[in-house]
Amino acid sequence: MSTTSTEVLAFPNIRAIVRDNGTAEVVVAGNSRIVPAGESLQDLRNNALALVVGEAQTLNRPVRVQIEDPEGHGELIVHPDNTIESVSYETRPTRRRTETPEPTPETSVPAVIETPAPAPESVEAPAEPTAAAVAAVDRQPWPPNPVVSETTPAPAVTMEEAPPTRRSLKETSFLVSAPVLEPATQGWRGVLTRLGLRMDPSAEELSEREDIRTVSQHWPGPRTIAVVNRKGGANKTPTVVMLSAILARYSGASTVAWDNNESQGTLGWRTEKGAHDRSVLDLIDSSTELLSPSTNAAEIAKFVHHQTADKFDVLRSDENEEGDHEVTAEEVDIAHQVLTRYYRLVVMDSGNTARAANWRRMIHHTNQLVVPVTAIEDRAEAARLTLQTLESRGGHDAELARNAVVIVSESTDAKRTMSGDALKRAKDEAQRIADGFEPFVRAVVRIPYDPALVNGPIRYEALQPATQRAWLAAAAAVAKGF
Repeated sequence: MSTTSTEVLAFPNIRAIVRDNGTAEVVVAGNSRIVPAGESLQDLRNNALALVVGEAQTLNRPVRVQIEDPEGHGELIVHPDNTIESVSYETRPTRRRTETPEPTPETSVPAVIETPAPAPESVEAPAEPTAAAVAAVDRQPWPPNPVVSETTPAPAVTMEEAPPTRRSLKETSFLVSAPVLEPATQGWRGVLTRLGLRMDPSAEELSEREDIRTVSQHWPGPRTIAVVNRKGGANKTPTVVMLSAILARYSGASTVAWDNNESQGTLGWRTEKGAHDRSVLDLIDSSTELLSPSTNAAEIAKFVHHQTADKFDVLRSDENEEGDHEVTAEEVDIAHQVLTRYYRLVVMDSGNTARAANWRRMIHHTNQLVVPVTAIEDRAEAARLTLQTLESRGGHDAELARNAVVIVSESTDAKRTMSGDALKRAKDEAQRIADGFEPFVRAVVRIPYDPALVNGPIRYEALQPATQRAWLAAAAAVAKGF
């Protein structure tokens, strides 16, 4: 019984790739097989198809194969008896080089208007192809022979060839190999790889690798991130901790989280405490010594609190209950100057007053704005007003607002008692808020609920895998703004 092309299974996924550098491979279900070399492009095609025929014979049925070479791409059906059917094939467009003189003030290039030729009064219907013709098409080589139209203009013939010129060695390189794609490490593909069957990574794993590559870079000069929302309880402090942890872990860059609250901030309560009680005020008082060229880089440890697992430092706000000192704009400048001498990345927590001097001076030093919001209406409205305030100020502030990253976290207020429809409504509300911000900022990222973010010190390893992945995507979105 003959098999039609629609009945041929697309499993396993088979690709035959022929490259213009004289190499080719056949990839069967992610497993790459090198094609023996040939003297011509057609030899490589034939050798590649021979491997596919062997696969069809092993399965004892026809198989589909996606083909790709320098001349085009398409799909074939290969039978165990070496019969090959061409399902589709598209040639790549060729660029025609024309030597066109540059227009001068004395001459101008006229517009070319193409008018369609009048349709003939009658056209005879083409004859039905014979069975022999169909068989011939089914067995024609890959790619199919090109059809030349009678109206196709003949290529121009140049009678005189320019003398060969010797190229400079600066214009060439022998390093033409593409980076080798590392095999899959996750999911069932990763399992098969560990069993000896090399599998390509899934789209999800490739996306995660790209996010890791983005957050692992080092940028010339320090970068400052400001995490802002005029409403308390908007998830600012957890956002500061998570961004600091991911950027420090993956990039290896020295990173500090700075609590720039005008009053007692919570960053110190949600992170590890060092062997001292020093805060930003102590750092400002010692700024002359810390900025001295003779001061050792390790001296900064006297003023910050190191996070042993997540590899970043914390500069706490003043926690003296009897103190009433408010950090001024000039003191923000001093602290920022000190920190950017010792750290590549500065992630700033903030208070709730956009009019405060230390808040406004923080924005002056900011390279990337991050606006966290929980999926609750008043937090979302406060985030909108924060962005609106910055945009109304114009200049640098407005540019930060337009390129901001909004991070929408699912509500934590009642999540522990939610179930069923209530959970679905909470997710729908988070999506509604995310969709509302999307047209006005550079990126919006959603974060699922995670009990490890609710109370106590925050640590990256305590999060659920889905939450870790979401925060990695958020950090990558932030890093793209650098």
